[in-house]
Amino acid sequence: MMDDPTRPGSETTAGVPPVRSAIVQLLSHMRDGKEIREYLTRFSKLDQERFAVVKVGGAVMEEDLGGLAAALAFLQTMGLAPVVVHGGGPQLDKALSAAGIETERKNGLRVTRPEAIPHIRDTLTSVNLNLVQAVRDCGGRAASIPSGVFEAELIDEDGLGRVGEPTKVRLDLVAAAARAGQAPILACLGDTADGRLVNINADAAVRALVHALQPYKIVFLTGTGALLDAKGDPISAINLATDWDSLMASDWVSGGMRLKMEEIKRLLDDLPLSSSVSITSPGELTKELFTHAGSGTLVRRGEAMHEIASLDALDRTRALTLIETAFGRPLKPGYFDRLDFDRAFVTDSYRAAAITSKLDDAVYLDKFAVLDDARGEGLGGAVWRRLVAYAPRLYWRSRSDNPVNEFYFATCHGAVKTGHWTVFWRGEDDLARIPGMVAKIAALPATLEEGA
Repeated sequence: MMDDPTRPGSETTAGVPPVRSAIVQLLSHMRDGKEIREYLTRFSKLDQERFAVVKVGGAVMEEDLGGLAAALAFLQTMGLAPVVVHGGGPQLDKALSAAGIETERKNGLRVTRPEAIPHIRDTLTSVNLNLVQAVRDCGGRAASIPSGVFEAELIDEDGLGRVGEPTKVRLDLVAAAARAGQAPILACLGDTADGRLVNINADAAVRALVHALQPYKIVFLTGTGALLDAKGDPISAINLATDWDSLMASDWVSGGMRLKMEEIKRLLDDLPLSSSVSITSPGELTKELFTHAGSGTLVRRGEAMHEIASLDALDRTRALTLIETAFGRPLKPGYFDRLDFDRAFVTDSYRAAAITSKLDDAVYLDKFAVLDDARGEGLGGAVWRRLVAYAPRLYWRSRSDNPVNEFYFATCHGAVKTGHWTVFWRGEDDLARIPGMVAKIAALPATLEEGA
């Protein structure tokens, strides 16, 4: 599914330079320029250092340095400079082993004896400089900041040695680099109040930085490129407000994934609702940032969703505004009065909704409306998952030139084009009745004004 990464200073197998390859890849995922313009407008309103914090593990640095550097360089062509925090686990293991120092961990933290500090400093600085140089080789600008950002206190000097918990984040170096158009590249090194160098866990460093910066985007770059479900398939979106309890009650959410989800929730609990955590791969970073569909897993605090079983309980004014804004056309007068209402699944803000009616013994999706910013937040996906869980047999129609059809074709079990409509269905187990249902649905009167 993922494209092969490029290497800094090299070309892809097709002879395309890395940054150009990233641009081509991004454009190939877009229907037109609307999405990228929308996100650039949104990002441009932020202070540069508040655009995004990107966490990169040491394994990714080893396996996909070229893809990472090309993605960062591409972002700079868009006028964006994310703050990058990297680890160096595999590199540290090798360096310490070469020095005859045994690797020991307690509760997931690397035990760091004083004699290991010079090796950790030199190794993380080298990893930091390698990434900076790779970004420059791709035509980007990056600033090396291996230390000086995190002030820390020792967690347990007797048990863990020189391992620190961040207590203060000095943002002057980060802000100066970002505002100069350079991507600040930070290593997980800190210092105590009395000047001793300490090793800091990458997750702890990211958490401290995120709380200090309050960034719009938080990105975890991993080898898998997403959180994976029980079958090993990528999870596209997680809305914590609606998904958290069921997710954490699942048997397959254990070990590292459980710890990662708990860490992400702690991050988002202290951030504005507009913030999010994306888990993706370096090669898919631009797609994740600049398209509604994204790539990988998007995690948001989200908002509550309401299942409304009575039309009287639906806020018709807000629902009408949502539908007309999302479709860009007014509804025909009396839409709700003529609707054979079944259910509505509506987010708390009325920025995404699915409204259904009954058609024979099947559920008919009359309107699926999502505002552009809600698409970027994953609210549309949350509504859709709730809808298909409710309606095992579901039909709907869409104009054949509707750009959302790409998503509909990906999620439907069958579709037929008839006139200017495409009729879709899911869960139909009686193939003989499909032609009749398609004919009925195609003949339904239009609900939106034409040509408005």
